This record gives sequence, structure tokens and C-alpha cells, in this order.
Amino acid sequence: MTTTALSGLLDYLYGTLTPSNMRWIGERLIAHAKEEESNRLRPFTMEEIDSMLDEAEADFEAGNYLTNDEVFHHSK
Repeated sequence: MTTTALSGLLDYLYGTLTPSNMRWIGERLIAHAKEEESNRLRPFTMEEIDSMLDEAEADFEAGNYLTNDEVFHHSK
């Protein structure tokens, strides 16, 4: 989202929400942002890595993959 769009949204919220509603939304946005950041920055466990590898190997055996030609065709 652009700064202009975010500023417009913020101005709209200032004009329509009560202070307690602003606090309520702010607290939830902060909690959600912290959760997203922690999930994004969290290293994978070996169990998660093994599971992803198992899934990738099963997809490969089932023929669910792209060839080099298909990959380069999609990038154009």
C-alpha cells in the first residue's frame, strides 16, 4: 500500500472511530504484526524441514514439477 493510501485510511479512521475503538484496533494490529514477524523470522525445526522434503519428494514422484523449459517459459 502506498503512503498516500495509508494516510487516507488513517484520516478516515481518525474521523470515524472513538478513542476506545482506535485503541482496540491499534492493539489488535500490533499483536497481529508481532505474530506475523515472529512466524516469518522463526527458523524451521528439523521436523518441519523433513516434512517439506517428504512432500517435495512425493510431488516429484507423482510428476508434479516443472521442467526447465516450463520454468523459463513462465518467467517471460
